[in-house]
Amino acid sequence: MKAKRAWIAITDHYEPLGLDASMTEAVRRVSRWRDQWPRIAEQAPRDASGKPAQYSFFYPQEEYRRELLDGIAEIVRRGVGDVEVHLHHDHEKKDTFVRKVTDFCSCLVNEHGLLRQVEGRTVFGFIHGNWALDNSRPDGRWCGLNGEIALLRDLGCYADFTMPSLPSATQGRVVNKIYWCTANADGSPKSFDQGIEASVKGGQQGDLLMITGPLGIRFRRGMPRLETGEVAGYDLPTPARIRQWFDVAPVVGEDMFIKLYTHGAADRNLGPLLDEGLGNLFRWIAEEADQRGIELHWATAWQMYQAADALIRR
Repeated sequence: MKAKRAWIAITDHYEPLGLDASMTEAVRRVSRWRDQWPRIAEQAPRDASGKPAQYSFFYPQEEYRRELLDGIAEIVRRGVGDVEVHLHHDHEKKDTFVRKVTDFCSCLVNEHGLLRQVEGRTVFGFIHGNWALDNSRPDGRWCGLNGEIALLRDLGCYADFTMPSLPSATQGRVVNKIYWCTANADGSPKSFDQGIEASVKGGQQGDLLMITGPLGIRFRRGMPRLETGEVAGYDLPTPARIRQWFDVAPVVGEDMFIKLYTHGAADRNLGPLLDEGLGNLFRWIAEEADQRGIELHWATAWQMYQAADALIRR
């Protein structure tokens, strides 16, 4: 079935203190995003509902500093962004994981006015640091916690946005799909390695909804390379890449979901993205959607989930 609508979300593994940056460097990074991103969003083509471009900052729990979140919260208040949960951990235990996520969500809500309440509980989108969702690395590093999918469900996670992760061994076998995964009954890791594809009126079919990005093979200078939907200073968007995203992205009914990702706080990406990369990205996506006769919608991670959920549950 041909898609009639496309939902576009950029999910940023946003790490202002990454690569051992000092607080001075982190504040500079956030300040530049706070100053430049709203202008880029307003200058981008409006979507079918007249909305400006959107951006989702998945902020790492372990990098929490009030002044850094305050800067990002300013972007959210301007209506061109949102904040969700990102977590790097290793040798994790169930009780410490629950405490980390619960306390961080409470902080985002109570100290910064972020996240949202649904039926009286806080809900959040999630990206696992180092790709190791549900203890999916073969060596058990950078997570250590089997049963993470069920814990995320119980803590209020509405969807996971970690995949794709190739060339990491953490990559699941289900690609270019929005699908439901269920925690393995035997307690083994990587329970998202299989699942049930989301469908119109299909309802909930598992513990957690997996919203994956485009995954394929493309050629650069005659050599094959992975296409994972990453937007980076060393791999900026091009019209050819955008065409491939439209070709392989997950589709539910008549709606296409293009989930891209980046590490936008890192200096090697920050300048290229804010100087021209994001402006070109939104312009070329709008042009591609127009050429295909597809109705375009810019979305935060939450708005992308809401669009999918409306189809799944209607």
